[in-house]
Amino acid sequence: MSTSTSPKRLGFFSRVLDQADAKTRYGLVSEQIIHAEKQGFDSAWVAQHHFNGDEGGLPAPLVFLAALAPQTSRIRLGTGVITLPMENAVRVAEDTAVLDSLLDGRLEVGFGTGGTPQAFLPFGLESGQRTEVYGNHLALVRNAWAGGELTGGNRLYPAAPHLRDHVWQATFSVGGGLRAGRDGDGLMLSRTQPRPPETPDAKLSDLQNPIIDAYLSALPAGRQPRILGSRSLFVADSRKEALHFADLGLRRIVEHFKAAGFAIPGEITADLIKAFDVHVGTPDDVIASLQADAVLARVTDLVFQVHSVDPPHEYILRSLELTAAHVAPALGWAPQSATGNERRFAAQA
Repeated sequence: MSTSTSPKRLGFFSRVLDQADAKTRYGLVSEQIIHAEKQGFDSAWVAQHHFNGDEGGLPAPLVFLAALAPQTSRIRLGTGVITLPMENAVRVAEDTAVLDSLLDGRLEVGFGTGGTPQAFLPFGLESGQRTEVYGNHLALVRNAWAGGELTGGNRLYPAAPHLRDHVWQATFSVGGGLRAGRDGDGLMLSRTQPRPPETPDAKLSDLQNPIIDAYLSALPAGRQPRILGSRSLFVADSRKEALHFADLGLRRIVEHFKAAGFAIPGEITADLIKAFDVHVGTPDDVIASLQADAVLARVTDLVFQVHSVDPPHEYILRSLELTAAHVAPALGWAPQSATGNERRFAAQA
Protein backbone atom coordinates (compact mmCIF):
# COMPACT_ATOMS: atom_id res chain seq x y z
CA MET A 1 0.00 0.00 0.00
CA SER A 2 1.58 3.29 -1.10
CA THR A 3 1.84 6.26 1.24
CA SER A 4 2.54 9.92 0.62
CA THR A 5 6.11 10.89 1.52
CA SER A 6 5.85 14.59 0.58
CA PRO A 7 4.89 17.17 3.21
CA LYS A 8 1.14 17.36 3.40
CA ARG A 9 -0.93 20.46 2.73
CA LEU A 10 -3.46 21.59 5.37
CA GLY A 11 -6.98 22.74 4.56
CA PHE A 12 -10.13 24.01 6.28
CA PHE A 13 -13.53 22.97 4.92
CA SER A 14 -16.92 24.53 5.61
CA ARG A 15 -20.49 23.67 4.68
CA VAL A 16 -21.49 27.09 6.08
CA LEU A 17 -23.62 25.71 8.91
CA ASP A 18 -23.15 28.11 11.80
CA GLN A 19 -26.32 28.46 13.87
CA ALA A 20 -27.42 31.78 12.39
CA ASP A 21 -29.20 33.39 9.45
CA ALA A 22 -27.60 33.21 5.99
CA LYS A 23 -25.90 36.62 6.01
CA THR A 24 -24.40 35.98 9.45
CA ARG A 25 -23.23 32.53 8.37
CA TYR A 26 -21.38 34.00 5.41
CA GLY A 27 -19.69 36.57 7.63
CA LEU A 28 -18.66 33.98 10.23
CA VAL A 29 -17.21 31.56 7.69
CA SER A 30 -15.33 34.41 6.03
CA GLU A 31 -13.75 35.19 9.42
CA GLN A 32 -12.90 31.52 9.91
CA ILE A 33 -11.15 31.30 6.53
CA ILE A 34 -9.23 34.52 7.13
CA HIS A 35 -8.22 33.13 10.54
CA ALA A 36 -7.15 29.86 8.92
CA GLU A 37 -4.89 31.78 6.55
CA LYS A 38 -3.28 33.55 9.51
CA GLN A 39 -2.64 30.17 11.17
CA GLY A 40 -0.79 28.96 8.07
CA PHE A 41 -3.47 26.78 6.47
CA ASP A 42 -2.74 26.15 2.79
CA SER A 43 -6.32 25.94 1.53
CA ALA A 44 -9.97 26.61 2.39
CA TRP A 45 -12.95 24.90 0.78
CA VAL A 46 -16.66 25.66 0.74
CA ALA A 47 -19.40 23.27 -0.27
CA GLN A 48 -22.43 23.90 -2.46
CA HIS A 49 -25.87 22.85 -1.27
CA HIS A 50 -29.20 23.88 -2.72
CA PHE A 51 -32.46 24.64 -0.90
CA ASN A 52 -31.86 22.94 2.49
CA GLY A 53 -30.10 25.24 4.93
CA ASP A 54 -29.73 22.43 7.46
CA GLU A 55 -27.68 20.42 4.95
CA GLY A 56 -25.50 23.29 3.81
CA GLY A 57 -25.86 27.03 3.77
CA LEU A 58 -24.26 28.01 0.47
CA PRO A 59 -25.80 27.55 -2.99
CA ALA A 60 -23.33 29.88 -4.75
CA PRO A 61 -19.72 29.03 -3.74
CA LEU A 62 -18.05 31.00 -6.53
CA VAL A 63 -19.87 34.17 -5.49
CA PHE A 64 -18.80 33.61 -1.89
CA LEU A 65 -15.16 33.00 -2.82
CA ALA A 66 -15.12 36.11 -5.01
CA ALA A 67 -15.93 38.17 -1.92
CA LEU A 68 -12.92 36.60 -0.18
CA ALA A 69 -10.52 37.48 -2.97
CA PRO A 70 -9.52 40.92 -1.58
CA GLN A 71 -9.65 39.69 2.05
CA THR A 72 -7.03 36.95 1.59
CA SER A 73 -3.64 36.93 -0.07
CA ARG A 74 -2.02 33.50 0.16
CA ILE A 75 -4.47 30.75 1.04
CA ARG A 76 -5.83 28.74 -1.87
CA LEU A 77 -9.64 28.83 -2.14
CA GLY A 78 -11.61 25.90 -3.44
CA THR A 79 -15.07 24.49 -4.05
CA GLY A 80 -15.78 21.25 -2.30
CA VAL A 81 -17.80 20.82 -4.43
CA ILE A 82 -19.71 22.44 -7.28
CA THR A 83 -22.61 20.07 -8.01
CA LEU A 84 -21.90 20.13 -11.72
CA PRO A 85 -24.95 18.35 -13.20
CA MET A 86 -27.16 21.16 -11.86
CA GLU A 87 -25.06 23.90 -13.45
CA ASN A 88 -24.73 25.40 -16.91
CA ALA A 89 -21.28 24.16 -17.88
CA VAL A 90 -20.33 27.19 -19.99
CA ARG A 91 -21.26 29.54 -17.14
CA VAL A 92 -19.16 27.44 -14.72
CA ALA A 93 -16.19 27.69 -17.10
CA GLU A 94 -16.64 31.46 -17.40
CA ASP A 95 -17.17 32.10 -13.68
CA THR A 96 -14.20 29.98 -12.58
CA ALA A 97 -11.92 31.57 -15.19
CA VAL A 98 -12.82 35.07 -14.01
CA LEU A 99 -12.58 34.15 -10.31
CA ASP A 100 -9.17 32.53 -10.75
CA SER A 101 -7.95 35.74 -12.37
CA LEU A 102 -9.25 37.79 -9.41
CA LEU A 103 -7.51 35.36 -7.03
CA ASP A 104 -4.19 35.52 -8.91
CA GLY A 105 -4.32 31.80 -9.61
CA ARG A 106 -5.40 30.63 -6.13
CA LEU A 107 -8.57 28.77 -7.19
CA GLU A 108 -9.08 25.02 -6.76
CA VAL A 109 -12.15 23.57 -8.48
CA GLY A 110 -13.83 20.57 -6.87
CA PHE A 111 -16.69 18.92 -8.74
CA GLY A 112 -19.29 16.37 -7.66
CA THR A 113 -22.32 14.66 -9.10
CA GLY A 114 -24.95 16.27 -6.86
CA GLY A 115 -27.06 16.10 -3.73
CA THR A 116 -30.42 14.66 -2.77
CA PRO A 117 -32.82 13.39 -5.46
CA GLN A 118 -35.23 16.22 -4.65
CA ALA A 119 -32.57 18.87 -5.28
CA PHE A 120 -32.31 17.94 -8.97
CA LEU A 121 -35.97 18.60 -9.78
CA PRO A 122 -35.94 22.45 -9.88
CA PHE A 123 -33.08 22.19 -12.39
CA GLY A 124 -35.18 20.10 -14.77
CA LEU A 125 -33.26 16.88 -14.02
CA GLU A 126 -33.88 13.52 -12.41
CA SER A 127 -31.29 12.14 -10.01
CA GLY A 128 -30.82 9.12 -12.29
CA GLN A 129 -29.38 11.38 -14.98
CA ARG A 130 -26.62 12.73 -12.76
CA THR A 131 -23.71 10.56 -13.91
CA GLU A 132 -24.28 11.08 -17.63
CA VAL A 133 -24.88 14.83 -17.29
CA TYR A 134 -21.86 15.19 -14.98
CA GLY A 135 -19.56 13.58 -17.55
CA ASN A 136 -20.88 15.76 -20.37
CA HIS A 137 -20.61 18.96 -18.33
CA LEU A 138 -17.11 18.18 -17.11
CA ALA A 139 -15.91 17.56 -20.67
CA LEU A 140 -17.48 20.83 -21.79
CA VAL A 141 -15.85 22.81 -18.96
CA ARG A 142 -12.42 21.35 -19.75
CA ASN A 143 -12.78 22.14 -23.45
CA ALA A 144 -13.93 25.70 -22.74
CA TRP A 145 -11.05 26.38 -20.33
CA ALA A 146 -8.60 25.09 -22.96
CA GLY A 147 -9.89 27.59 -25.52
CA GLY A 148 -11.69 24.95 -27.57
CA GLU A 149 -14.48 25.92 -29.93
CA LEU A 150 -17.97 26.07 -28.44
CA THR A 151 -21.30 25.95 -30.26
CA GLY A 152 -21.63 28.75 -32.80
CA GLY A 153 -17.89 29.12 -33.24
CA ASN A 154 -17.45 30.84 -29.87
CA ARG A 155 -14.47 30.53 -27.53
CA LEU A 156 -14.20 31.28 -23.80
CA TYR A 157 -12.85 34.64 -22.70
CA PRO A 158 -10.71 34.60 -20.71
CA ALA A 159 -9.40 31.12 -21.48
CA ALA A 160 -7.96 29.32 -18.47
CA PRO A 161 -6.16 26.15 -19.61
CA HIS A 162 -4.21 25.94 -16.36
CA LEU A 163 -7.43 25.26 -14.41
CA ARG A 164 -7.49 21.74 -15.86
CA ASP A 165 -4.65 21.03 -13.40
CA HIS A 166 -6.70 22.31 -10.46
CA VAL A 167 -9.73 19.99 -10.78
CA TRP A 168 -10.74 17.65 -7.97
CA GLN A 169 -13.43 14.99 -8.20
CA ALA A 170 -15.37 13.95 -5.09
CA THR A 171 -16.58 10.39 -4.80
CA PHE A 172 -17.82 7.66 -2.43
CA SER A 173 -17.02 4.85 -4.85
CA VAL A 174 -14.22 2.84 -6.44
CA GLY A 175 -15.67 3.72 -9.84
CA GLY A 176 -15.40 7.40 -9.00
CA GLY A 177 -11.80 6.89 -7.92
CA LEU A 178 -11.03 5.27 -11.27
CA ARG A 179 -12.64 8.18 -13.12
CA ALA A 180 -10.66 10.81 -11.17
CA GLY A 181 -7.43 8.92 -11.74
CA ARG A 182 -8.05 8.32 -15.43
CA ASP A 183 -8.78 12.03 -15.89
CA GLY A 184 -5.57 12.98 -14.04
CA ASP A 185 -7.55 15.01 -11.49
CA GLY A 186 -7.32 15.25 -7.72
CA LEU A 187 -9.34 12.81 -5.59
CA MET A 188 -11.60 14.16 -2.82
CA LEU A 189 -12.58 11.74 -0.04
CA SER A 190 -15.49 12.49 2.29
CA ARG A 191 -15.38 12.90 6.07
CA THR A 192 -17.71 9.92 6.51
CA GLN A 193 -19.97 7.66 4.50
CA PRO A 194 -22.57 4.96 5.21
CA ARG A 195 -21.31 1.40 5.78
CA PRO A 196 -22.54 -1.41 3.53
CA PRO A 197 -25.23 -3.55 5.22
CA GLU A 198 -22.93 -6.59 5.07
CA THR A 199 -20.09 -4.77 6.92
CA PRO A 200 -21.77 -2.38 9.38
CA ASP A 201 -18.64 -2.18 11.57
CA ALA A 202 -16.22 -1.36 8.75
CA LYS A 203 -13.76 1.45 9.40
CA LEU A 204 -13.87 4.48 7.13
CA SER A 205 -10.41 3.51 5.89
CA ASP A 206 -11.79 0.09 4.84
CA LEU A 207 -14.07 1.94 2.40
CA GLN A 208 -11.66 4.61 1.25
CA ASN A 209 -8.39 2.70 0.77
CA PRO A 210 -9.86 0.78 -2.21
CA ILE A 211 -10.90 4.12 -3.74
CA ILE A 212 -7.31 5.38 -3.39
CA ASP A 213 -5.98 2.14 -4.86
CA ALA A 214 -8.27 2.52 -7.88
CA TYR A 215 -7.32 6.18 -8.30
CA LEU A 216 -3.58 5.46 -8.24
CA SER A 217 -3.94 2.51 -10.61
CA ALA A 218 -5.66 4.70 -13.22
CA LEU A 219 -3.51 7.81 -12.86
CA PRO A 220 -1.51 8.49 -16.07
CA ALA A 221 2.23 7.92 -15.83
CA GLY A 222 4.05 11.02 -14.65
CA ARG A 223 0.95 12.61 -13.15
CA GLN A 224 1.43 13.60 -9.50
CA PRO A 225 -1.32 12.17 -7.26
CA ARG A 226 -3.47 14.66 -5.40
CA ILE A 227 -5.54 12.97 -2.67
CA LEU A 228 -7.61 15.07 -0.30
CA GLY A 229 -8.70 13.41 2.92
CA SER A 230 -11.51 15.32 4.61
CA ARG A 231 -12.21 14.59 8.26
CA SER A 232 -14.52 15.90 11.00
CA LEU A 233 -12.37 17.48 13.66
CA PHE A 234 -13.01 19.57 16.75
CA VAL A 235 -10.03 20.36 18.99
CA ALA A 236 -10.55 22.14 22.32
CA ASP A 237 -8.43 23.10 25.30
CA SER A 238 -10.13 20.47 27.43
CA ARG A 239 -11.65 17.06 26.70
CA LYS A 240 -14.75 17.94 28.72
CA GLU A 241 -15.38 21.01 26.57
CA ALA A 242 -14.88 19.09 23.33
CA LEU A 243 -17.22 16.26 24.34
CA HIS A 244 -19.88 18.73 25.51
CA PHE A 245 -20.12 20.38 22.09
CA ALA A 246 -19.82 17.04 20.30
CA ASP A 247 -22.80 15.69 22.21
CA LEU A 248 -24.89 18.78 21.39
CA GLY A 249 -23.97 18.86 17.73
CA LEU A 250 -24.19 15.18 16.90
CA ARG A 251 -27.58 14.73 18.56
CA ARG A 252 -28.94 17.48 16.31
CA ILE A 253 -28.26 15.44 13.21
CA VAL A 254 -28.89 11.84 14.30
CA GLU A 255 -32.17 11.49 12.43
CA HIS A 256 -30.69 13.01 9.27
CA PHE A 257 -27.80 10.55 9.31
CA LYS A 258 -30.11 7.60 9.93
CA ALA A 259 -32.14 8.66 6.89
CA ALA A 260 -28.90 8.78 4.88
CA GLY A 261 -28.15 5.15 5.70
CA PHE A 262 -25.97 5.38 8.79
CA ALA A 263 -26.34 2.72 11.50
CA ILE A 264 -26.10 4.16 15.03
CA PRO A 265 -24.87 1.47 17.45
CA GLY A 266 -25.98 3.21 20.67
CA GLU A 267 -27.14 6.39 22.34
CA ILE A 268 -24.14 7.67 24.29
CA THR A 269 -21.78 10.36 22.97
CA ALA A 270 -19.03 7.84 22.19
CA ASP A 271 -21.44 5.87 19.99
CA LEU A 272 -22.28 8.97 17.97
CA ILE A 273 -18.61 9.94 17.63
CA LYS A 274 -17.78 6.49 16.29
CA ALA A 275 -20.78 6.27 13.97
CA PHE A 276 -20.08 9.63 12.32
CA ASP A 277 -16.26 9.28 12.15
CA VAL A 278 -15.67 12.39 14.27
CA HIS A 279 -12.38 13.21 15.99
CA VAL A 280 -12.79 15.34 19.13
CA GLY A 281 -10.85 16.19 22.26
CA THR A 282 -7.61 17.82 23.28
CA PRO A 283 -4.75 18.01 20.76
CA ASP A 284 -3.27 14.78 22.15
CA ASP A 285 -6.67 13.01 21.96
CA VAL A 286 -7.19 14.05 18.36
CA ILE A 287 -3.64 13.25 17.25
CA ALA A 288 -4.01 9.71 18.58
CA SER A 289 -7.40 9.31 16.92
CA LEU A 290 -6.22 10.58 13.53
CA GLN A 291 -2.99 8.57 13.60
CA ALA A 292 -5.15 5.43 13.75
CA ASP A 293 -6.78 6.42 10.44
CA ALA A 294 -4.92 4.43 7.76
CA VAL A 295 -6.09 6.72 4.94
CA LEU A 296 -4.45 9.87 6.25
CA ALA A 297 -0.94 8.48 5.76
CA ARG A 298 -1.73 8.21 2.03
CA VAL A 299 -3.26 11.64 1.38
CA THR A 300 -1.47 14.71 0.08
CA ASP A 301 -4.01 17.12 1.58
CA LEU A 302 -5.36 16.99 5.16
CA VAL A 303 -8.63 18.92 5.17
CA PHE A 304 -10.58 19.37 8.40
CA GLN A 305 -14.12 20.53 9.11
CA VAL A 306 -15.99 20.97 12.37
CA HIS A 307 -19.22 19.48 10.98
CA SER A 308 -21.18 17.82 12.39
CA VAL A 309 -20.12 19.01 15.85
CA ASP A 310 -20.71 22.60 14.76
CA PRO A 311 -19.52 24.40 17.92
CA PRO A 312 -19.94 28.17 18.36
CA HIS A 313 -17.81 30.44 16.18
CA GLU A 314 -15.20 31.32 18.80
CA TYR A 315 -14.57 27.63 19.45
CA ILE A 316 -14.09 27.03 15.73
CA LEU A 317 -11.42 29.73 15.67
CA ARG A 318 -9.68 28.13 18.66
CA SER A 319 -9.90 24.70 17.03
CA LEU A 320 -8.15 26.10 13.95
CA GLU A 321 -5.35 27.44 16.14
CA LEU A 322 -4.88 24.13 17.98
CA THR A 323 -5.02 22.18 14.72
CA ALA A 324 -2.28 24.26 13.10
CA ALA A 325 -0.09 24.43 16.20
CA HIS A 326 -0.32 20.83 17.40
CA VAL A 327 -2.43 18.36 15.40
CA ALA A 328 -1.42 18.88 11.78
CA PRO A 329 2.35 18.93 12.43
CA ALA A 330 2.03 15.53 14.14
CA LEU A 331 0.47 14.19 10.92
CA GLY A 332 3.17 15.43 8.57
CA TRP A 333 2.18 19.02 7.81
CA ALA A 334 4.58 21.94 7.73
CA PRO A 335 3.70 25.46 6.56
CA GLN A 336 4.67 25.99 2.92
CA SER A 337 5.24 29.10 0.89
CA ALA A 338 2.72 30.04 -1.82
CA THR A 339 5.41 29.49 -4.42
CA GLY A 340 5.99 25.98 -3.17
CA ASN A 341 2.29 25.19 -3.37
CA GLU A 342 2.04 26.44 -6.90
CA ARG A 343 4.91 24.23 -7.92
CA ARG A 344 3.31 21.16 -6.39
CA PHE A 345 0.02 21.80 -8.16
CA ALA A 346 1.67 22.28 -11.57
CA ALA A 347 0.93 19.81 -14.34
CA GLN A 348 3.20 16.79 -14.38
CA ALA A 349 1.77 14.92 -17.33
